[in-house]
Amino acid sequence: MKKNKISKNWINKQRKDIYVRKSKIEGYKSRAVYKLKEIDEKFKIFKHVDSVIDLGAAPGSWSQFATTKIKSEKILSIDLIRFEKFKNCHQIIGDFTDESCKDEIKRYFGKKVDLIISDMAVNTIGNKNVDSIVTGELCLNAMDFAIGSLETKGIFVSKVFMGSSFNEIVALAKKSFKNVKVFKPLASRKNSKETFIICKFLR
Repeated sequence: MKKNKISKNWINKQRKDIYVRKSKIEGYKSRAVYKLKEIDEKFKIFKHVDSVIDLGAAPGSWSQFATTKIKSEKILSIDLIRFEKFKNCHQIIGDFTDESCKDEIKRYFGKKVDLIISDMAVNTIGNKNVDSIVTGELCLNAMDFAIGSLETKGIFVSKVFMGSSFNEIVALAKKSFKNVKVFKPLASRKNSKETFIICKFLR
């Protein structure tokens, strides 16, 4: 009974969500695209960019948006689960921390990349502290990958949850990048602990 009630509440919330309705009208795979749009409008992350990696890309709205920003260059999306392919976007089904996936990514680009984006989060269990810690680990893994994969002037953007690992993530970012900002888009739900870290220019 409780599960059914939660499901109905989630459905009602989705129906009322302006960004859900907007994404359906504009043909995007999820409302998450508007978070990336806001980040790009504020921080110009796609300016002078011709190569992008989207980590944990499913269902694909961030990769979908990337194809509208750099139509003729290289975009790669990777996730553990299959999702729709987009034109001008190479897809890998796998774990970006696996050496085989890293090798495939290196072969595809043949060089360091300009921008790495990540909207990854774990499937939440309802315990906000645990959810924050596990999602924080994802962010740290993504940042470690970015540090080894970005051009010197490259940019890394990742979701991070406010919680016990937040300060550790920001500290590592400031140690590794010259310019670090934290930003919560309007498209993020008010009751969500998510925010985003925008890191530019490797040290």
